[in-house]
Amino acid sequence: MKKQILMTWVLAVLAMQGRASNPDPAAVVPGNGPAEYNNNALSLLATATSDNHATQGTIASAAVIATIKTNQPVWESRIALGLTATAGNSDSALATGNFQTHKKTPWDEWAMGLEGTYGEVSSVKNNEILHGFVQYNHLFSNRWYGYARTDALHDGIAGVTYRFTFSPGAGYYFIKDQETSLAGESGPAILYEKLDDAYHMYPTLRLAERFEHKFDGHARLWQNVEFLPPFTSPRDFLVNAEIGVETPLTKYFSLQTYVQDNYANHPAPGLKANDVKLVSALAIKF
Repeated sequence: MKKQILMTWVLAVLAMQGRASNPDPAAVVPGNGPAEYNNNALSLLATATSDNHATQGTIASAAVIATIKTNQPVWESRIALGLTATAGNSDSALATGNFQTHKKTPWDEWAMGLEGTYGEVSSVKNNEILHGFVQYNHLFSNRWYGYARTDALHDGIAGVTYRFTFSPGAGYYFIKDQETSLAGESGPAILYEKLDDAYHMYPTLRLAERFEHKFDGHARLWQNVEFLPPFTSPRDFLVNAEIGVETPLTKYFSLQTYVQDNYANHPAPGLKANDVKLVSALAIKF
């Protein structure tokens, strides 16, 4: 009886230490991918329940299951707001806002975002952008994944009443660790838009690259680029790019500075091909 009580205490302490040493919610059971994650979890449960003493096996199994349930992946979200205003010889105002959220599990990744920009110079509108996206990735291994992505854009200054893009495809993580990730994506896409009061729908190719690096929890650098050449007219391609840095101020507040570049090789008549925007914003994490 004393031996069983001692073994029970040892198993409980080991379970608590394992939970404390694994802060990553997306990797509760150590492993390099979905398959290894699943096999390790099953191995732990099998080891715990293979003992001849039913009481010890039950307690160990309950400890493993409780750890997995407690450390479920959660949504990580940010809201960033920026405002620039001038008065005097030139009156201007520029307001920006964006919301981003993502969730990662050993098998699936979700990312969603919504951003808007509005600006005026001497009471004349010079910015009117609203953009949103949803992307879902399903991992087939630690590196390879399939994705589905939808984008929606309105740019009143560039003559884009709306532009919808839907793209399924495949992606690969060239670098994937706690500090750095670098992924490439490719696949076909369908683009439907109303540009300069004319409707267009055509198939296109989507090539994309995403990079992120975290500097010991003190700063974050990100960069992404997307290339969309239509199959029927490759010279009418679109390029969307962004690079930025985020510096934490407190546990929940940070400062974001980023540059966005939207290039249309065949813009609406009378408009420039390139739109560049530099934004500084205060972000709130939750």
